Amino acid sequence: GKGLLGSICSPGPPTPTWLYRVTQGLHVTLGVGAGPGAAGQALVGGPETLHAATRRGRLGHALDRLSLLLLVGGGIFEFVTGLLNVQLDYVFPGSFYPLHFYGAWVFVGAVAAHVALRMPQVVRALRSRDFRAELRTPTSRTKPEPADDSGLVSTHPAEPTMSRRGALGMVGLGSFVLFLVTAGQSIGGPLRTTALLAPHGRQPGDGPGGFPVNKPAATAHVRPQDIGENWRLTVRGATGRSVTLTLDGLRQLPQYGSALPIACVEGWSTENQHWEGVRLRDLAALVGHETEPPGVFVESVQLAGSFRAVALRANQVGDGRSLLALRVNGAELSPDHGHPARIIVPDAPGVMNTKWVRQLSFGATDFEEHA
Repeated sequence: GKGLLGSICSPGPPTPTWLYRVTQGLHVTLGVGAGPGAAGQALVGGPETLHAATRRGRLGHALDRLSLLLLVGGGIFEFVTGLLNVQLDYVFPGSFYPLHFYGAWVFVGAVAAHVALRMPQVVRALRSRDFRAELRTPTSRTKPEPADDSGLVSTHPAEPTMSRRGALGMVGLGSFVLFLVTAGQSIGGPLRTTALLAPHGRQPGDGPGGFPVNKPAATAHVRPQDIGENWRLTVRGATGRSVTLTLDGLRQLPQYGSALPIACVEGWSTENQHWEGVRLRDLAALVGHETEPPGVFVESVQLAGSFRAVALRANQVGDGRSLLALRVNGAELSPDHGHPARIIVPDAPGVMNTKWVRQLSFGATDFEEHA
């Protein structure tokens, strides 16, 4: 769990179905696009921060420098870890999720403190000069800032090599370029061809299964015999009842359809795919949960990995669009897309849509509760 900070971010209802796709796409696209701004802030504020200890010992000044250090450091940490995650390059000293989560709290706290401490200076500076006139000033007329008592102005400034307008333009252009090579993996359509940073390539393929796959069966060490004719699905209930179903047995149950996208934490997403399978609430009814089905603990054939098992909430199970899918876009699931059966629920990260499902335990939230 994420403790106190994690409890603030309580999960919402599984609707609208596209919400996670939009929010995570914005998160990743804006986060990558903010990289040049963080680099510019580091170049401007970093040198002064290193010399802060020699200036003065006032508490306010020390807090200001500390907030700047955490702001720049936190921003760079979030940018680097996020970019590595987008590229599926997990070279972290721990799990990406808590590292990025707590890093975000450090960054947000530093932003709030830095803005509060600097706001009086910002207001005075904006009132003392014409912002547009400053941006129109060419490099030849750009002069060093006069010394003041803030300690923010260099005592030995170098000759200007770029105007303020040029500096802002360089940062803005860098952000725009990163936007172009990132946004297409979330927006799709013609922009997908510009998504050079998309971890799964710009052309997902053709046919019913022609959309990205985060983890193919071979990468997850799922063997053909694990999902072949001997595959069985075990469904357990908190009532003590359980049933075991073959793939043919699942096909004999009432089948429903849902048009839902796949959206992953790396920022990429698909258009709505048309899934067919058995509703999760109908499977809950098989083991005694006819009304108000509880949450379910989903286990995969996959033997290792962070999300080989996940817990879905009761409101996700009860949603009629939540399926144990057997088909997509009119065809049987391929092994890479989770054959013989996978979870598909609305408004959830792709990692929660478990593939190669072997067991559903209703009323459980971890392995021990149904052992």
